[in-house]
Amino acid sequence: MAMDNNYRSGFVALIGRPNVGKSTLMNHVVGQKIAIMSDKPQTTRNKIRGVYTDERGQVVFLDTPGIHKPHSKLGEFLVKTARDALDEVDLVLFLIDAAEGYGPGDRYIMENLRNVKTPVFLVVNKIDQVHPDELLPLIDRYRKEFSFNEVVPISALQGNNTSTLMDLLISHLPEGPQYYPADQVTDHPERFIVGELIREKVLEMTREEIPHSVAVVIEEMKRREDKDIVDVRAVIYTERPSQKGILIGKKGSLLKEVGKRAREEMERLLGTRIFLDLWVKVKKDWRNEEMMLRQFGYREEE
Repeated sequence: MAMDNNYRSGFVALIGRPNVGKSTLMNHVVGQKIAIMSDKPQTTRNKIRGVYTDERGQVVFLDTPGIHKPHSKLGEFLVKTARDALDEVDLVLFLIDAAEGYGPGDRYIMENLRNVKTPVFLVVNKIDQVHPDELLPLIDRYRKEFSFNEVVPISALQGNNTSTLMDLLISHLPEGPQYYPADQVTDHPERFIVGELIREKVLEMTREEIPHSVAVVIEEMKRREDKDIVDVRAVIYTERPSQKGILIGKKGSLLKEVGKRAREEMERLLGTRIFLDLWVKVKKDWRNEEMMLRQFGYREEE
């Protein structure tokens, strides 16, 4: 067994049903907003890496889409992305929502975990929303179905017990190098995060009218030569003309508000002024077209 004063590092997959708090946990641990947070399921479409570094070691998080039974080609891709991540990592964190309790979706995930040789932690999130007496029976229910290496109750939003989780994570990782500079929190290019921020604002503003049928493509992102301003031109793609109408809003009011919110957050994140040029276009049924999925970055080129 390696001594704890030896530097440890590794890759950790966050997995769980939609809305259990995977992005919230990563954002809390990493200390700034890098995975989009939304109360809608399936908003995390890519493996967004968050990097946690301290003097003991470095944890590189893979935030995967929720494992669920797929209903479209995009759905198939999301599930495959999540499963593939499990083979690339040193540890798997299986997050559950204490307030929601046990569900068939969890059973489906545990079935997918059975063939995984990677150690799995059960992380019971949102413990602030349930009575302590309800916690032990809930944990027992999961333990009967799967042999977890550790069980850690937390509240990602409140920050309860997250330091204990990080201590356990680092102690379970192998000795290894520091993969990323200490001040780097994600390895995704800025334009990816900018696109995700726009999608987040669209989801916030449109609620139920436009569930998953939006994709954002950053067509241009460049700094002006003579000024501390970054010009961003982005296109929001929807599947139907009616969705385009909803997104634009009366006299462009909704799109203007989406742009304002996204721009303010981009400026905070990048520390520079942003000029955001937002467009909405219709691409019929893009979620079931291979070519469109590749163009929107949801498939690797063969």
